[in-house]
Amino acid sequence: MICLEASDTDTDTATKTFKYEETRSKCMLNIWGVMLFIRLSWVFGQAGWGLGIVVIALSCVVTTVTGLSMSAICTNGVVRGGGAYYLISRSLGPEFGGSIGLIFAFANAVAVAMYVVGFAETVVDLLKENDAIMIDELNDIRIIGCISVVLLLGISVAGMEWEAKIGLLIILLIAIANVFVGTGIPASTDKKSKGFFNYDAKIFMENLPPDFRNGETFFSVFAIFFPAATGILAGANISGDLKDPQDALPKGTLLAILITGVTYLGVALSATVVRDATGNINDTIATGMEMLCNGTNTAACEQGWNFSSCDVNSCKFGSMNNFQVMTMVSGFGPLITAGTFSATLSSALASLVSAPKVFQALCKDNIYTALKFFAKGHGKNNEPIRGYVLTFIIAVAFIIIADLNVIAPIISNFFLASYALINFSCFHASYAKSPGWRPAYRYYNMWLSLFGAVLCCGVMFVINWWAALLTYAIEIFLYVYVTVKKPNVNWGSSTQAVTFVSAVNNALSLTGVEDHVKNFRPQCMVLTGAPKNRPALLDLAHCFTKNYGLCLTCEGPRTETLTDVNAGMEKNQMWLNKKKRKAFYAAVACDSFRQGTEILLQASGLGRLKPNILMMGFKKDWRTADTAGVQSYVGILHDAFDFEYGTVVLRMNQGLDISHIIKAQGELVSTSTQFQRKQGKGTIDVWWMFDDGGLTLLLPYILTTRKKFKDCKMRIFIAGQPGRVEMKSLLEKFRIKYADIHVIDDITQNPNSNSWKMFEDMIEPFRLHEGSKSTTLAEALRKDSPWKISDAELDTFEEKVESRDRPLLSAHHRDQ
Repeated sequence: MICLEASDTDTDTATKTFKYEETRSKCMLNIWGVMLFIRLSWVFGQAGWGLGIVVIALSCVVTTVTGLSMSAICTNGVVRGGGAYYLISRSLGPEFGGSIGLIFAFANAVAVAMYVVGFAETVVDLLKENDAIMIDELNDIRIIGCISVVLLLGISVAGMEWEAKIGLLIILLIAIANVFVGTGIPASTDKKSKGFFNYDAKIFMENLPPDFRNGETFFSVFAIFFPAATGILAGANISGDLKDPQDALPKGTLLAILITGVTYLGVALSATVVRDATGNINDTIATGMEMLCNGTNTAACEQGWNFSSCDVNSCKFGSMNNFQVMTMVSGFGPLITAGTFSATLSSALASLVSAPKVFQALCKDNIYTALKFFAKGHGKNNEPIRGYVLTFIIAVAFIIIADLNVIAPIISNFFLASYALINFSCFHASYAKSPGWRPAYRYYNMWLSLFGAVLCCGVMFVINWWAALLTYAIEIFLYVYVTVKKPNVNWGSSTQAVTFVSAVNNALSLTGVEDHVKNFRPQCMVLTGAPKNRPALLDLAHCFTKNYGLCLTCEGPRTETLTDVNAGMEKNQMWLNKKKRKAFYAAVACDSFRQGTEILLQASGLGRLKPNILMMGFKKDWRTADTAGVQSYVGILHDAFDFEYGTVVLRMNQGLDISHIIKAQGELVSTSTQFQRKQGKGTIDVWWMFDDGGLTLLLPYILTTRKKFKDCKMRIFIAGQPGRVEMKSLLEKFRIKYADIHVIDDITQNPNSNSWKMFEDMIEPFRLHEGSKSTTLAEALRKDSPWKISDAELDTFEEKVESRDRPLLSAHHRDQ
């Protein structure tokens, strides 16, 4: 059975239309924010018509590409609360989502300050016109801004339905229409003195080239204007409150970008207002003297006005100097003031609602445990009251700056970082080619999304390189923090999909690489049973493999059902992860321990990523165990050699299996954790009697490189004549550090009678002695006990047995 993730596409058409319009309205309210009424004329005054169009076009390119990417992500599954954070985290995973979530929530909180400061600037301009300044312009902006944000906080806490009832979009539309009406009404003398002359080709040509002043550049002007484009995420930020976000977000966002982009270009006033004007109605030129006009205000001069004093002294009017140009140009000024209030307050209100909700969604995921306090909601709508308070504090802190041109670039930087990750999320998900990536919205392109991500990053650096570096440093720090903490979430991110694809490709690439001694790594198959039952065996294997080798823990025959086997595999793998053991757990259902091990020896691993060392515990009861158990154990060793595995057998006086202790006491005994502790000063003795490819030397050497064994020295015992020096040269060539070399010089001597008798007594229970029996009886014995030692086998291996026993038995007698 194949289960596919469902999409919420069953809502009725009326609901879809309403929600799509709501998303479009919210985006348009935010995009038609503070920049439209009190900064657009300044942008075109600085950049001119030519570069002013580029500023708007570049903003639209960034937002359109981001909108396409966002639409693809939104239509690839159910979208819940959290806006951009939810989209990024569910696509790229908690590491990217957690880092950008904090930045995005902070950017929304700062945006509240930007919009409120824009509102306060307009109010202060009105106070100044009526000579009603309270303290001074700067402090009045702070006072009005703080009062305004308190009122907005009350509205936000009361619920989002308050925002919908304000009807600010209608006021905005009327105000925009009022601007177009005003440009067609013949200018009065007062308006002409302030630089407004209706549409005029010479004014258009004069305002076509840029005229950057006060250290402004194209990108600094773009940085101030760009927050106008951040409204495209207004709909995504309330995704949790939309009944059908998959339908509403793409349509509403993209249509809002189109409408507002055209509106910004249409409302740009560079064809009707000159850059500088005195505002003095007496600065006129006598009729017939227009031929003397020259300098920077030629167009105004030809209209009969002399603004040449602005070349020497700063003037208060004109598109470069007066932020309330739209009020002057419009047919009815108070409507523009009302529109400015609507645009700024609606945008501030939307950001004040968005920031806590994004932050709450982040805190609910518990990616940052210290922020769990802000996850709690209140009331039937689960309102993030604590998040509102935090956003309020951040907003007030930036309102104190009281300068829109300072606050705007900060927001641009953070939002561009968010847009870059949204675009990269779409590209990454497409690149992974996961079957789970099948967005309903088809009008996107993975390479266009990648271009959008690169464009956003590039714009960040050209706007302010140090602020961009700071933003990415914060992101990287948060990314590393989340990566280290490893939150217990599984969102099926594209990062996981790409990791899988990369792992498969790397594994396949290794199949074409021949084995080489320089690239050898211990890759251990450890017969632990349940890993927690033999922790010492697992710990020693971990000392060999550390984080760079394959470690596979295995369990033998099972009597449970396959369901229990599968459940046990997940449980044991979780135990390994909890103990920070980078190892895989595998289990096989089989009839015997040897059969299960044989299966694992043949089938474990993938390509070159397969075990090359078998690790198992020493069979402590081999003298008293039943013959079948001994035969199985010895058979496993033979199977390991047959399949060309290195073999490590761990023997501890107390034994390895502590399952009975865990069951009785629920804790580990100290001996079972021996290899988890730092080893004291001691020696690692290596008995290298025969050339086995160097594994006998390599594994002990690897132990000496671990911190736990750094105080241990390696002693090497070899066979040969006294004074043998070639071994020292060989070890130096291998760059293996050792404390001492002991040469066993009596290896060629025959064992003494006591040693030989001890050996014979040891193997006596396992001999057939078929030579002293009849042929029929001997055959029957071989059939019943094929694992026992025959006389022929003992004769065949006599020389090897003697040579292998000599050093051990000699050492035994020396110790006596």
